[in-house]
Amino acid sequence: MKFRHLLTAVAFAFCASTASAQTFQLSHNAGAGNPKDVASLKFSEIVKEKSGGRLQVDVGGAAQFGDDAETITNMRLGTIAFSANSQGTTSAVVPEIALLGLPFLFQNLEQAEAVMDGPVGDKIAAAAEAQGLVVLGWWNNGIREVSNSKKPIVAPEDLKGMKIRTPPDPMTIDIFEALGASPTPMAFSELYIALQQGVVDGQENPLINIYSSKLHEVQPFISMSNHKYEATPFLASKIVFDGLSAEDQEIVRAAAKEAGDLNRKMVRDQSNELRATLEAAGIKFNEVDPAPFVAATQPVYEKWRAQYPELVDELIAAAKEAAQ
Repeated sequence: MKFRHLLTAVAFAFCASTASAQTFQLSHNAGAGNPKDVASLKFSEIVKEKSGGRLQVDVGGAAQFGDDAETITNMRLGTIAFSANSQGTTSAVVPEIALLGLPFLFQNLEQAEAVMDGPVGDKIAAAAEAQGLVVLGWWNNGIREVSNSKKPIVAPEDLKGMKIRTPPDPMTIDIFEALGASPTPMAFSELYIALQQGVVDGQENPLINIYSSKLHEVQPFISMSNHKYEATPFLASKIVFDGLSAEDQEIVRAAAKEAGDLNRKMVRDQSNELRATLEAAGIKFNEVDPAPFVAATQPVYEKWRAQYPELVDELIAAAKEAAQ
């Protein structure tokens, strides 16, 4: 108990600025203009407005307050209050979150949103809270595609031996190992330079992230693999959140919902618009027949079902229901 009280004291020593206002930090890794960034700024604006200025949120994008892994650690200590984090990084602490990225589980964003807003999303959120992270909302990152500097990826064989940067996410690593690539985990903040210098041949991300972080400048080929969905878990430190009054907790939750609606709309809209923008910039796109990729990644399901049999089956059932 003494340790918990100490952490609470640290959190509020860090957050309290004056007797009349508290300032909290919100961390994310996305570039300016990315839906994650825009929604985070909207969250800050709403919290300030609804609290009459008592609560203020300082947004640190592009990993200004540390990369996603550092942020998760600091949130569990109570020294960072909020984060629009990444699915892969959060799964290092909450392994159940990785299941959202099972290969080819979701065909579109609307299907994924329906599942995340239902009982399965609630169950995964409960697992996160047990690890000191409060899920305030399941924002979107998008459906992920493969880019590279060498050639179109048409069949799994085209990935053989290719160094593909992945997040530090066991699910994505498993997918690309199953496809014959050489997955190379690294922080997103290091990715552009790694691509530019040829440390890795390619990477996988939603078009929104590819565009907002200018990865297309060093990746002339994008293959529309649609291989996995990526949520953006919008998180609060449980230490900080539990220290708020019931009224302020409700302000934070309402702001997260409104900002999350904006994030989801932006992701849907931009996912449909960005291909033309990138094609105009000279990027070569190709379509992908999913059948051989689905077949090659079936062992990924078998591996994760062995560890989380009930949750994997619940996810698959919920995804099928949402697709109807």
